Amino acid sequence: MSNENNWILEMHQIESCNCSHGCGCQFAGFPDSDTGGCEALIGFSVKSGHLGNLDLTGIKIVLAASWPKAIHEGNGRAILFIDSSVQEDKINAIATIFSGQAGGMPFEALAGTFSQIEGPIICAIAMNTDDHRPSFSIADIVNVQHIPLTDPMTGEDKKVSISFPDGGFLWNEGIIGTTKAMSLNHPAFSFEHVGRFAAKAEVKWGN
Repeated sequence: MSNENNWILEMHQIESCNCSHGCGCQFAGFPDSDTGGCEALIGFSVKSGHLGNLDLTGIKIVLAASWPKAIHEGNGRAILFIDSSVQEDKINAIATIFSGQAGGMPFEALAGTFSQIEGPIICAIAMNTDDHRPSFSIADIVNVQHIPLTDPMTGEDKKVSISFPDGGFLWNEGIIGTTKAMSLNHPAFSFEHVGRFAAKAEVKWGN
């Protein structure tokens, strides 16, 4: 692959879905939601990154996704949102990476699970990358807020993390919380899930 197509992204990742706190998809490959499908909202803030010589540092991205069954069974739908402060050449670069066209994991694998992808939609994205109370939002469309899990006896916050010593598909170590808010309102599809799985992680991906 030529240098102009080489990419790497180091990012804050703020993940939430409709699974319970362990997230069946992460461990057994199948969601444990009531519907048997997966609905997710993931926010990304690029700490450093590039496609070829194009610097992608500082870009905020939101990916909304919905699969009728397990992710690997496909037929999913996705919406890609990119922050409105981003220049056109960088928008094209992020869209190329996230659609799997530039190769590299996990996007190359994820792209094959979608039968419909909307976007990129350019809009203002607000994002807070705090480890234990991260959040991101798009006015009138997306609202995600993580809060820590709490001890039912004391009401105190619980510090919980999940690690994959040999490397996970999306992240190697995630700080686990739950969703105070997690909603999508878009013509393509909409959902809302409160009190479900949430993880904050630092990721490094590339091709």
